[in-house]
Amino acid sequence: MNQVVMYLMNEKGYFVLEHFIREYNSKQIRYVLLAKDNNIKKDYYNELVSLCEKNNITYYNRKESPPDFSGYKFAIGWRWIIEDSNNLIVLHDSILPKYRGFAPLVNMLINGENEIGVTALFATEEYDKGDIIKQEIVSIEYPIKIQEAIKLIAPLYSKLVNSIAQLVFDNKEIVGVSQIEENATYSLWRDEQDYFIDWNADCNTIKRLVDAVGYPYSGAKTYLNNKIITIDDAEEELDIVVENRDVGKVVFLRDGYPVVVCGKGLLKIIKARFLDESSILPFNTLRSRFGK
Repeated sequence: MNQVVMYLMNEKGYFVLEHFIREYNSKQIRYVLLAKDNNIKKDYYNELVSLCEKNNITYYNRKESPPDFSGYKFAIGWRWIIEDSNNLIVLHDSILPKYRGFAPLVNMLINGENEIGVTALFATEEYDKGDIIKQEIVSIEYPIKIQEAIKLIAPLYSKLVNSIAQLVFDNKEIVGVSQIEENATYSLWRDEQDYFIDWNADCNTIKRLVDAVGYPYSGAKTYLNNKIITIDDAEEELDIVVENRDVGKVVFLRDGYPVVVCGKGLLKIIKARFLDESSILPFNTLRSRFGK
């Protein structure tokens, strides 16, 4: 019986494993590699462990050394180099060759892309440049929060893994198609600084940032009168003529919600909190500044 190995993280990894078990016998999984993700609030590590134990699937932590395996391996959400790249199939959060690299889904949402997707490709030394095996794409409309986007692409992950696994189990050849290099773009890594809002941007971009880095991530950050806050939700408002356009200043108070001047347009803050989790609302001080 042919088997596969899986490197799994986060909600997408859990969704893939759960639906793989439903479609195939769990015995067709040789073992699973798991890892915790300290960058998000819920990483599904414990849920993945429970799912493996419930279905008698052998699993290892990332820091352990699993036995060698020469068959096909799937990497879903994995952030580390896998030394044995032979027969390694990587699933990437973008429609390659666009958005090679890091945090592609977040960056696609910030940029306002109308389609998101997942690509299954063979691993290579240079990241995300391998031959494409299959892709799945879904159209989206804005506003959309990152959690909703994750739930939209999780089934795409499962569909790709299950369809490719079926080829493995049927002893069929898995082939890929070379990427068109001139169409390639790259998505840079993000760190804590990238959570901070640039109020010089237009209100559309800021709104998309707020939605793209919200739960399960730590949320969009800014300063409010020199104190760091997290903005969880906001609404765009039509622009007005501001003779001295000092971005970040509050221009209106609407039922306890501050309306902030952006580089273009206005943004009404609907939900925001201080670092101690207390709400900044209701807001009653017009003379307030967001940002430094």
